[in-house]
Amino acid sequence: MHNYDVIIIGSGLGGLVCGAILSRYGYRVTIYEKNRQIGGCLQTYSRDKVIFDSGVHYLGGLAEGENLCTIFKYLGIYDDLKLKRMDMDGFDHIQFEGDPEVYRIAQGEENFVNTLLQQFPGEEPALRAYCAKIREVCSKFPLYNLRTGDYEEKQRVLHLNTADYLRSITSNEKLQQVLAGNNLLYAGVAEKTPFYVHALVLNSYMNSSWKCVDGGSQIGKLLSRKILANGGTIVRNMAVTGIVGVGDKVDHLVLQDGTKVKADYYISNLHPAQTLAITQSDVIRGAYRNRMEGLANSVGGFVLNVALKPGSFPYLNYNYYYHAGNNSWAGIDYREEEWPQTYAMYVSASSRTTGSAEALAIMTYMRYEEVAPWQHTFNTDTHACSRGADYEAFKQRKAEQLITSVEKRFPGFREAILSYNVATPLSYRDYLGTGDGSMYGIAKDCADPLRTMVSARTKLSNLYLTGQNLNLHGILGVTLSSIITSAELLGMEFLVGEINQSTAVK
Repeated sequence: MHNYDVIIIGSGLGGLVCGAILSRYGYRVTIYEKNRQIGGCLQTYSRDKVIFDSGVHYLGGLAEGENLCTIFKYLGIYDDLKLKRMDMDGFDHIQFEGDPEVYRIAQGEENFVNTLLQQFPGEEPALRAYCAKIREVCSKFPLYNLRTGDYEEKQRVLHLNTADYLRSITSNEKLQQVLAGNNLLYAGVAEKTPFYVHALVLNSYMNSSWKCVDGGSQIGKLLSRKILANGGTIVRNMAVTGIVGVGDKVDHLVLQDGTKVKADYYISNLHPAQTLAITQSDVIRGAYRNRMEGLANSVGGFVLNVALKPGSFPYLNYNYYYHAGNNSWAGIDYREEEWPQTYAMYVSASSRTTGSAEALAIMTYMRYEEVAPWQHTFNTDTHACSRGADYEAFKQRKAEQLITSVEKRFPGFREAILSYNVATPLSYRDYLGTGDGSMYGIAKDCADPLRTMVSARTKLSNLYLTGQNLNLHGILGVTLSSIITSAELLGMEFLVGEINQSTAVK
């Protein structure tokens, strides 16, 4: 039976960062990945000689001295990343049906305020208050600021509701909607999404926004190289099918080929509910299982990945968010006959072309129930799926509806399409392991914020969790969650000190 120091289940960003950190300090790490390609949402794929991202459309916090930049430098991957900074005067453009104005979210606090003041000249107090509140809320999260601290700091801001807060600073309804206009970033629900989620996400992008040139898989490749250089192992095409507990510990894992493997510590990058589904242990009581299984996930996504005819569509150095009405929050509660009510367009940055775009992704919401008729069409043993002609027809019909919507804002768009392919909640479920195809894992709830914050610790003393379901989704959120998980073995004081020391001016 193989014996390691740490076994990590899943090579998504959470698993890779944990592997890179722990292997750095001498832990013998092995990662088991069920897919051929590592990286989870970092995966890319190619069609018509064009690279498409599975999930990484842009990054924040990567300017010198910012949190993600500091962590990536500590991990030893920053200098090798191919990045392109987005438009300083509007990394996100927001538009509403019936309103010809385009509202721009700019990088840098002063730039952000001054840019929106052009369209909301009387709203400087509201915009200043908004920026101050974001700063205040972000300051309450110690690790976000790469320092240690206790949990009590953040408790006072967890119950604040995003929509309520925006209403409290201005009576201008259009400004309220503009400030919430990119809530596809966190699948925002008006009366439910906590303001801390909005603040942590937006603060990162408002500090600095970046595209990965030629795709986000470079992050996964660079991390995997660090793990291998540190003596770690990554085993692909090998799912973990069982976590077997004896007493209050995990005794071993069972792999899909029946092999048993042992380690001192185990880290699961799977959704907590998926982790428990394969865990056999008398220590994990029904109440804990029920709590984890009962946590509501965020809505699923429908993504149209488009390869463009050469020179037919301009490279947009910003993202575009569209709302079919005046309410930024309404798109998530769409009626099927009126779908899509919102979408985001992300143009890919390529090293091969600058003035025109090679590819782009258009993302909108899709509830799992819409694809549920085909939910049993994936073979978990062979990773092959044959969903049938009716599923292909469903995807094509939805894609054409989305293209028609985009064409209204970008005339000639349909003519610029070379080819397209579609990802639905089933795609995310089967290839990225997100359970019900959820975009961002467990949905946060301001009414019960502690319930939707999942600890890295489990009821088994040597089994830990990591990934987007713990604290915050996205590249930054998952990276921070991985630090929390790794700190269970290394100590938070030590690890935060190491991260800061590694980038300190010598």
